[in-house]
Amino acid sequence: MEENRKYQYWMKCIPGIGNKKQKKLVEYCGSAKEVYGLTKRRLMEVDGILERDVCAIDESRRHFDLEKEAQILENTKISMITIEDEAFPERLRNIQDCPYAIFYKGKLPLESEKTAAVVGARLCSSYGRAAGLALGEALARCGVSVVSGMAAGIDSFGHWGAIRGRGKTYAVLGCGPDICYPKGGKELYQKILEKGAVLSEYPPRTNPVPGQFPARNRLISALSDIVIVVEAKKRSGSLITADFALDQGKDVYAVPGRLDDILSEGCNELIRQGCGIVTSMESLLLELGFSSAKTEKEEKKIKKALEEEELMVYSCFDLHSKSMEDLAKETGFPAFKLADLLVKLQVKGLIEEYFKNHYRKI
Repeated sequence: MEENRKYQYWMKCIPGIGNKKQKKLVEYCGSAKEVYGLTKRRLMEVDGILERDVCAIDESRRHFDLEKEAQILENTKISMITIEDEAFPERLRNIQDCPYAIFYKGKLPLESEKTAAVVGARLCSSYGRAAGLALGEALARCGVSVVSGMAAGIDSFGHWGAIRGRGKTYAVLGCGPDICYPKGGKELYQKILEKGAVLSEYPPRTNPVPGQFPARNRLISALSDIVIVVEAKKRSGSLITADFALDQGKDVYAVPGRLDDILSEGCNELIRQGCGIVTSMESLLLELGFSSAKTEKEEKKIKKALEEEELMVYSCFDLHSKSMEDLAKETGFPAFKLADLLVKLQVKGLIEEYFKNHYRKI
């Protein structure tokens, strides 16, 4: 590890010294190493640094083992980049409360990379799940990377959609990047690392704490060119992400929902306030400057290859999942015939049974 890195890691780990004060210290001294060597008297001269901050810095200098902690960080295989580095993401550098350091596994998005956040409710509906998947996949197929928070629900489905579309996706965590949260997301965590990154402003070994998640939302919006909210209650973390996006001058889109659905209250309110509305994948992609011709071409090719009865069943699927009962009503096929056609469509990789007798388009 290069010499100044261990001092940067030390400064990021000082209890009670947040991003703004870390930035002031570096601006005053030039580097974290210089901050480490500053006397208590000189520390008191830094604008905005209080006596309790000086005590915290001095206490940390006495108890933080630079060499040991630097070695632990290196052993985790987690990279760190700070505002002292030229390569620090410009998308983050000028936001309010810019993080002093980012810890990550994988590869951070390029400055020229097109990105979109797909966010929404943890306890989402089947419609929300399908919309999150479809958005993530459609964006990825157009070369747009998907950013989200890897939370259960819409966030995870947005990531999975991007993976299914063979695109890049980035997860911003509310804990250390070495901690997979939620615990059930280990497969997704590994998949994200294959082409994207898992990142956090929190050092390794930082456990997930509720207060850290709203703060990380500003990074999700900052790393994204646009933010798309799929499902959100009236008071939702996704709306915090939307607010950060608007403050940062980003466009916000929302997927409309039923008037009586509490999961749609937040999205419908965003639309009422003038945010963009997602009425279809095609219209969204066209509005963002992408042609949906490729998607339409692929869909036509799929339909052309299907037998007439297979096509009747396949054509029933849209963003919503369908039960056997729904499909029987729409096609008029008896249960035994419908079951056979559904198996054929599954074998061809066009639909999946995500729980017993309920199917959705892949």
